[in-house]
Amino acid sequence: MGEPEIVHAAIPAGATVLELGAGAGRVTMPLIALGHPVTAVDESPAMLSTIRGADIVKGDVRTLDLGRSFGAVLAASHLLNTPEPFRSAVLSTVRRHLAPGGVALFEVYAPGMDWPAAVGRLSRIGHVAVTVERAEVSGRRIDATVAYAIGGRTWRQAFVAEMLDEDDVRAELARAGLRFDRWLDRSKGWFAGSHLP
Repeated sequence: MGEPEIVHAAIPAGATVLELGAGAGRVTMPLIALGHPVTAVDESPAMLSTIRGADIVKGDVRTLDLGRSFGAVLAASHLLNTPEPFRSAVLSTVRRHLAPGGVALFEVYAPGMDWPAAVGRLSRIGHVAVTVERAEVSGRRIDATVAYAIGGRTWRQAFVAEMLDEDDVRAELARAGLRFDRWLDRSKGWFAGSHLP
């Protein structure tokens, strides 16, 4: 099951989706095809320009306030793995936009991911070709560069991330007024959460 299908299976049919860090739409466009109205948010206008069929918002996921809520809020890639204070700001954005009874969906780096072995390997996520160009690991810290290619255009993203285990995830969510509900895949790379009662 691919990323869009994992998300689709975890939310009600036709649920509105706020996708934080949408990038070039690797999850966005398949979700639209599966019947979900999507609002795609990213800081890169160039990457957002490749997305079709979504409401597009160029913005900072840390400070975003659209003044409305969504049935699902999606924070894929490494948003939750990004160190503080970024992580807390993203979780506040998720909480602010998540409708009562809504589902928060997160992708985290799966336990045991071998970053050095991934360097140079090409993978496809939907219509996006992804290559890890550089990865240095020190304890729980990852310093990497990933290239995303679509139709002859390439974007590079350098980032620093922290590996999180389930206890870390639960604690981070609780601090933000959210709770961990369940893992969505066997590799423990995707999970669902919701508002604390």
